[in-house]
Amino acid sequence: MTTKPRLNDDLNLLPGLAALALFVVLAAVFLQTSFGAPQGFPADASIVASIGYAMFDLDFGAVAGESFLVTFLVMAVALDVAIDAAVYLAKRDDGSFLSETTSKARAAADNVVRTDGGADDTGGEH
Repeated sequence: MTTKPRLNDDLNLLPGLAALALFVVLAAVFLQTSFGAPQGFPADASIVASIGYAMFDLDFGAVAGESFLVTFLVMAVALDVAIDAAVYLAKRDDGSFLSETTSKARAAADNVVRTDGGADDTGGEH
């Protein structure tokens, strides 16, 4: 016999109320903030070239690229951390990687009888 799900009555509402209060404060701050008029870059200015010049401390860029350089470096570090985390998560408990496991499975699959009469896809002689 199955029972219907019951509503959990012993909830802690404090985290939800804290999140709601934070949302209200942030909404009030953003709605009351006045932003200046948008400014653009010159039509012939290359942002990418300015970032490259700023990386090597050269003063050839048409746009001041130091603020872009900080953002670029922060994103590079964040992506590097993400790649390192992906490699760490891809490792097995025994130290092997996922690709090693799949290659072992492929090698084991090569020893089975194929349904096409045993012909392989390598283009060799039959």
